[in-house]
Amino acid sequence: MKILLMAVNAKYIHSNLAVYSLQSYAARHGIRAEIAEYTINQQKDEILRGVYRQKPEVLCVSCYIWNISFVEDIMGDIRKILPETDIWVGGPEVSYDAEAFLERCPWACGVMCGEGEETFLELASYYEKRTEKENSGPAAIRGLVCRQKGQIVRTPSRPIMDMDRLVFPYGDMALFSHKIIYYESSRGCPFSCSYCLSSIDKKLRFRSLDLVLDELQFFLDEKVPQVKFVDRTFNCKKEHAMAIWTYIRDHDNGVTNFHFEIAADLLTEEEISLIASMRPGLIQLEIGVQSTNERTIREIRRKTSFDKIAETVRKVQKGGNVHQHLDLIAGLPYEDYESFRRSFGQVYSLRPQQLQLGFLKVLKGSYMHEMAEAYGCVYQEAEPYEVLKTNWISYGDVLRLKGVEEMVEVYYNSGQFIRTVKAMEELFPDAFSMYEALADFYDEKGYQGISHTRIRRYEILLEYLEERQQADTEYFRELMLFDLYARENLKTRPSWACDMAPYKKRLQAFYREEEENPVLLADYKGYQARQTMKMTHLEVFHYDILGGEKKRGEFPVLFDYRRRNPLTYDAAMCAVNLESGIDCQGEDYDKKDKRDT
Repeated sequence: MKILLMAVNAKYIHSNLAVYSLQSYAARHGIRAEIAEYTINQQKDEILRGVYRQKPEVLCVSCYIWNISFVEDIMGDIRKILPETDIWVGGPEVSYDAEAFLERCPWACGVMCGEGEETFLELASYYEKRTEKENSGPAAIRGLVCRQKGQIVRTPSRPIMDMDRLVFPYGDMALFSHKIIYYESSRGCPFSCSYCLSSIDKKLRFRSLDLVLDELQFFLDEKVPQVKFVDRTFNCKKEHAMAIWTYIRDHDNGVTNFHFEIAADLLTEEEISLIASMRPGLIQLEIGVQSTNERTIREIRRKTSFDKIAETVRKVQKGGNVHQHLDLIAGLPYEDYESFRRSFGQVYSLRPQQLQLGFLKVLKGSYMHEMAEAYGCVYQEAEPYEVLKTNWISYGDVLRLKGVEEMVEVYYNSGQFIRTVKAMEELFPDAFSMYEALADFYDEKGYQGISHTRIRRYEILLEYLEERQQADTEYFRELMLFDLYARENLKTRPSWACDMAPYKKRLQAFYREEEENPVLLADYKGYQARQTMKMTHLEVFHYDILGGEKKRGEFPVLFDYRRRNPLTYDAAMCAVNLESGIDCQGEDYDKKDKRDT
């Protein structure tokens, strides 16, 4: 019996934890299933060819908000080329309206609802053991909505699983090269956020710590680049979170990064102290703020205090070692355009490494879906069911916020314009107004919807400053050049950069001296000067950008790309004096300390 578990991911770098969990659980009980992973960006012919060549007798497909239309479309064609194959689906996008799904998708035998490990095992066992084709289908299996004698029937729900019965789904990590690894140490959520499907299942349970720690050690031994915990609120149980954080701190391999979604207002001083003791870059935290409007927070059934969140975020920031990602959602009840502007400003003032501006998605099965009519919430018919307008925000406002979202993603979240954007903020009453003005400029110039290069993004900023702002464009050109070289050792200088020819001899002399007596470039010992000139970069600025002062002069800065800030990915930087061998702070050259920013 050939059983194939199929995943259609949003991007190549993603892996599908669900199909691997189902496969490993079934294998533990003697049932073999194969896996085929694709992405929504692949040509459908390529996927059809791949599935056809495997010729599964049973095909099980994982369905989510990002792939449901793609899956529905391609499965209809798979039914045509493999008419004898039984096709089953599962996942959150089909679990909450399974009957309606089967009505519109005649190619599907049925839907696996809820947790799938035991349901899939029993379904696969049914196919393995049956001796002849049956028209009735496996209607005795719990957790299904399926066809039986021309009718659609729903079988009894399945009890939730003991997390310790799950089988660790990872083995040969070569299969996951260049992919993000997902891991769960708990299921369920203690909160009742109205827009989230996790609020439906209140049955929170945890995997035993001895199992979790053994599995984390596997990732550490394999030097996996990143492990993303999919636990809905990782720190809702302090003892669980503390044990895991302590373990990864004490067994840090210097490579692996762990991502956690947390409730910042639940973090205790003990947890914050533990986090502060970690290697920079060991963990990153995602924090859902969603809104700072208190009436909105109450209406969506969240129990959070923005003051407490802000206090915690600032305490974590003091450690200088953790990437923090904060989320906002536009389109929530009682949040109009001006209210969202205030929410944005309050969260932006915390200066997280990333600020994700998302839009409400009205998910089937959620309380928000039930309340949509009362809120005047109009949303897209097809996935991702994103809000179009509400009683408080118009579609025109949504479009304006879409523009702001793009500008925040490009100029803030990319981390490539840190100094430039910070200086630009001073030209506006608040940061939101800056991104709003940039979005309007992009729209007026026809720049929206175009995949611009990074250099082009800088050129557009300069164009904006020259046309719309009374700004010192010479200063901004240098800020932009600094931001560029902080991230990348450019092979070609941008068009607005000043000519470095007058400094050529002094730059060469600096590198020759470092070759003979390496101090700032001790990591490059053994390389010739011409080699280190290519591997690093020395730029002479005419403003003290490294020092953070807008004073004119001659300020050479060395960028060392072998050493980077783990949070910003900026190269290590230090100021040098090309004339006397004395740095900008007046220290002796051979006593110079490298200075990171």
